[in-house]
Amino acid sequence: MYAVIRAGGKQYRVAPGDTIDIERTADSEGNVEFNDVLAVSSEEGKIGSAKDAKVIGTVVEQGRGDKILVFHFKRKKQYKKLQGHRQPFTRVRIAEISFGGETFKAPELPSTPRKEKKEAAAEAKTGPRAMKKKSAEAASESHTKHKGTKPARKTAGRKKA
Repeated sequence: MYAVIRAGGKQYRVAPGDTIDIERTADSEGNVEFNDVLAVSSEEGKIGSAKDAKVIGTVVEQGRGDKILVFHFKRKKQYKKLQGHRQPFTRVRIAEISFGGETFKAPELPSTPRKEKKEAAAEAKTGPRAMKKKSAEAASESHTKHKGTKPARKTAGRKKA
């Protein structure tokens, strides 16, 4: 069972239980209903009419995507321009697809306790300083492993004629 929906100018093939990232919408709290359903399929190889079809999803999270660098350059004119962009998104889990009097629901997810924001932020440090610390820790570990051995010397030997 799947449906093809249009959201934010893009088309998505979704099934109950799928998670998709759509363009951020203003009213993205709780449930999201997609009325612009382009096609519906209840079985493999059969595509049905989507006149009365409806897709309902629940908002999982909102965030911003990875940074994209936009670089403009004109040679011989001393013109360079660098600009960054992070596209906002809303992550939606498809809860059910209904059409023609039938509804197909996603299985319920097991509830997991949410982490505190401070703990999650501490675990997800990925900045340049965090990378330096990680590489420094890895380097110190490698030095302690081979503590008893000396590194091999490289000597540039001259040829004596």
